[in-house]
Amino acid sequence: MNDNNESGAARSGRHFLQVPGPTNVPDRILGAMAQPTIDHRGTAFAALTLEIISGLRRVFNTSGPIMIYPGSATGGWEAGFTNTLSPGDKILMFDSGFFALNWKIAAVRFGLEVDFVSCDWRHGVDPDTVEEKLKADASHEFKSVMVVHNETSSGITNSIAAIREAMNHAGHPALLMVDAVSSAGSIEYRQDDWGVDVTIAGSQKGLMLPPGLSFNVVSEKAIAAGASSQLPSSYWNWKDVLPSNETGQFPYTPATNLLFGLREALSMLEAEGWSNIYVRHARLAEATRRAVAAWGLENYCAIPAKSSNTVTTVLLPESDSADKLRAVILRRYDMSLGAGLGPLADKVFRIGHLGSFNELMLAGTLSGIEMGLAAAGISHSTGGVTAALDYLKT
Repeated sequence: MNDNNESGAARSGRHFLQVPGPTNVPDRILGAMAQPTIDHRGTAFAALTLEIISGLRRVFNTSGPIMIYPGSATGGWEAGFTNTLSPGDKILMFDSGFFALNWKIAAVRFGLEVDFVSCDWRHGVDPDTVEEKLKADASHEFKSVMVVHNETSSGITNSIAAIREAMNHAGHPALLMVDAVSSAGSIEYRQDDWGVDVTIAGSQKGLMLPPGLSFNVVSEKAIAAGASSQLPSSYWNWKDVLPSNETGQFPYTPATNLLFGLREALSMLEAEGWSNIYVRHARLAEATRRAVAAWGLENYCAIPAKSSNTVTTVLLPESDSADKLRAVILRRYDMSLGAGLGPLADKVFRIGHLGSFNELMLAGTLSGIEMGLAAAGISHSTGGVTAALDYLKT
């Protein structure tokens, strides 16, 4: 059977972007970003910034300061390092997925000593291991514990509340830093209740914007740590950005039109209601997992309670190529799925179901995958779409 549209002819219909980020940007947000740029030193812009910071505090459930930077969340990682730590500081990290690994690489480049604890990528971070490692550190050499909340490479959500509890049981004073890039705005996140000191997030996933904004959400303990930090920082220096929480003004030219979009995104999220947002993501994720099970394929996350509500990573049999499947689906049905990353390359594909996303969009996504499995010649059972729809009907 020949694949459709191999000639490169123009397509009808819309492209399905079902990677776990960047996600689909709603028309309302695109329209907001298209308005004329305003003076970023003026009073109207200051009011915009203060409105956004107030809205972001509800995203992260915090009363603390929020730093907004032009740049991806990778820059947010750097800001977290450079404002709290010093060369040679020892930190505790966990090899729980591709993005945890990249975070570790960044830490090493800053001259930090990383205890990188091996994890089974299918199980995520074990809070008991956190407690054991910290109890063994009687001299409190660890200055920070760093954990990815929602690991999009593996489709696992780690429990930050349980990790904080483990730190408390160990009586350890280390900072808790969390990468919440793919959970913010989609999975409930409680900065203050969980005792998180630095949260790193970005604009291009649950917040429904294009890439280009990163956030540091910080505690007073983290700010105090900055008084003794010896890592160099200029662009990422919190001291320069902190006043924006009071004045609405930035120490540099901000990403003005992305901020217009962020205000609109926050308005949309507030209108839907945070509890409704979390329920929607959980419901669509469960429907996706039921489809995967009906196809006879494996959810890469081996602990059901840790399955992510923003992305499902699907493991194919060893004899099959996930990249071939993705290529067939893109060519025939104009849908992009997430690739396997690092050691999971060509072994898994990833279904993004976050941000501006609903039941009909999921039905189209799963239909494209089920047709693609057949077109790529991958052994599977039919009925995945039906299983998902039966669940969504309830």
